[in-house]
Amino acid sequence: MRKLIPFFVIYINCIFSFSQTQPTSISSLKLIGNYEIPFNKKFKNTAVGGLSGIDYDAVNRLYYIISDDRSAKSSARFYSAKIHLSEKGIDSVELLDVNILLQPDGKPFPGAKETPRLTPDPESIRYNPINNELIWSSEGERTIHANDTILQHPSIQIIGTDGSFKSSFTMPTNLEMHSIELGARQNGTFEGIAFSHDFNYLYACLEEPLYQDGPKANVQETNSFVRIYKFDSKKRTVSEEYAYKLEKVAYSSIPSNAFKVNGVSEIVSFEKDKLLLVERSFSTGRLACTVRLFLADLSQAENIIHNYSLIKTPPKKTVAKKLLLNMDDLGIFIDNIEGLTFGPTLTNGHKTLIFIADNNFQSSEKNQFLLFEVMP
Repeated sequence: MRKLIPFFVIYINCIFSFSQTQPTSISSLKLIGNYEIPFNKKFKNTAVGGLSGIDYDAVNRLYYIISDDRSAKSSARFYSAKIHLSEKGIDSVELLDVNILLQPDGKPFPGAKETPRLTPDPESIRYNPINNELIWSSEGERTIHANDTILQHPSIQIIGTDGSFKSSFTMPTNLEMHSIELGARQNGTFEGIAFSHDFNYLYACLEEPLYQDGPKANVQETNSFVRIYKFDSKKRTVSEEYAYKLEKVAYSSIPSNAFKVNGVSEIVSFEKDKLLLVERSFSTGRLACTVRLFLADLSQAENIIHNYSLIKTPPKKTVAKKLLLNMDDLGIFIDNIEGLTFGPTLTNGHKTLIFIADNNFQSSEKNQFLLFEVMP
């Protein structure tokens, strides 16, 4: 029994330390910092860009940041960093190390020019302080060509903090990629993942609707629903699914038939049955994105795990949502926000929230960090 006490103490300390990064209430958010990593910054022979996910290790005051580079510029990877901040804003982002995401055989993931069926699309990363390990999501691939079709299902993988593969979650069959319009859409799956407040569950949210659940969002009302999956952290299987209604695309594209999108680009856990969800809208002809943050309550939502198609059987009780922030109201340029984490506590006792933007390795876009004070 005496041998179990140190582990028990560590376990309690980890849970307590993480809980201290989460507020007990949120009335509003106050922008206190806007920081950019320069375009094409090099770190340990890698190009720093495509920053699509961030999470905070409160015990070690360390951030994990994943790049969505599909092993094109460098091997698929994530960074560890320190973010030096205060009530005055972000002073600097200090990159400490870079680790390569590894396959089960211990090798780095290949790029699309090598083995496209194995090339990942990293999007979100979360740290589990109980097991001292990371999980990350890949959106998979759905490329339909007459001479070559590539179908790679979305995935959520468990890795060590050094990038070594440990295990993976079992994906539900409705997420499989198909050559016909069924299942998951290309580039529309797991942009956001988040552990529950107690780490017993993992939430994963689709960016866009499954084909059988409805159309993509548009500037007109489309009644578009995405699924939020609730995985049992120990069994690594889905226990429940919920329907979350997307907002309309914020602006018309130029021309009107050009690319436009609105979807969930990240989520983070907030108390029991509550999530913060980032909806990111982009329309061709407008460089900035419209980013809206919603407080979502899953407690009264219907479990749709056995509902094959939300088109055929519309959900009766969807996830309740409340707008917390529209970044259009900030009066500054907002780029492609894809990462979100609660950060440390300020000296006034208020929590912090940190967003990061994916610059898509383009000089016209920004590796942007936004720091907010959480007003209770």
